Amino acid sequence: MSVTFADIQAAAGRIAGVARRSPVIEVGPSRAPLAGPARFFLKLDCLHPSGSFKIRGAANTVASLPAADLARGLVTASGGNHGLAVTHAAAARGAPAVIYLPTSTPAAKADKLRALGAEVVIHGPVWDAANAAALDRAEDDGLTYVHPFADPRVIAGQGTAAVEFLADVPALDVLLIAVGGGGLLAGVATAAAHLKPSLRVIGVEPVGAATLHDSMAAGRPVQLAEITTRAGSLAPRQSTSVNLNLIQAHCEGIVLVDDAAMLAAARWLWAELGIAAEMAAAAGIAALAEGRVGGLDGAQVGVLVCGAGADGIVAA
Repeated sequence: MSVTFADIQAAAGRIAGVARRSPVIEVGPSRAPLAGPARFFLKLDCLHPSGSFKIRGAANTVASLPAADLARGLVTASGGNHGLAVTHAAAARGAPAVIYLPTSTPAAKADKLRALGAEVVIHGPVWDAANAAALDRAEDDGLTYVHPFADPRVIAGQGTAAVEFLADVPALDVLLIAVGGGGLLAGVATAAAHLKPSLRVIGVEPVGAATLHDSMAAGRPVQLAEITTRAGSLAPRQSTSVNLNLIQAHCEGIVLVDDAAMLAAARWLWAELGIAAEMAAAAGIAALAEGRVGGLDGAQVGVLVCGAGADGIVAA
């Protein structure tokens, strides 16, 4: 399985009307960490109907399904964001959705899923356990399973974020992408390689869930012994070859940040710009604050703020 730029172009047509064209803002002048000789741009995928970039891949996948697959109902496992996206996309096509969540999922996301009409099942401490249960449910009940990151249709949908970003900021030199299972990074890097091969695409992963970082070092998908990050939407124990192969081919590399840096970055987004983001969505800002990316003097730097949340909101 692989993904081409033609797949990403086709996905852009399918998701129109379900996903929004998220805005890009230039940050500056601003206080640290986004201050200095570079220009910084944020693409606000936290403003999608489901609250994250995940609607791109979910909408493309659901729009690609035969009517019979939709009629059987959809099932998936999620840290929350993918589940919300699948539920939104399924509702647009009149299909029911069952979402398996690990116990680490914030209660607010589970409540939001139920309010949207999804059947919610809490299972296991991490995404991998919830996913195994979702696959069993798909087989037992004949439901259509939608993978959150290892489906070419999902990856192609996520790649549309890069198409939009480069259309708005053609001179972009560096693009920072938060990494969970790798579907977003794989899609974005594939699109960027076609549209602007000189663009430096860099993934940002939590220290406590360095799944793709370790897989790139090993040259194969590896399974982590444990997950220690609080950023649950960036926390599968293992990715897949379809994601890893695209990332290895088109991505400069992956840098690591800890939870404290992501939390501080989410708080900066709220204090400086009034953007309510989850920790995971602030990973790119954290990487810049921690000096994980070099060669930025005079560069135009983009960060995808990939998911909404209240992690950065500090009560007065």
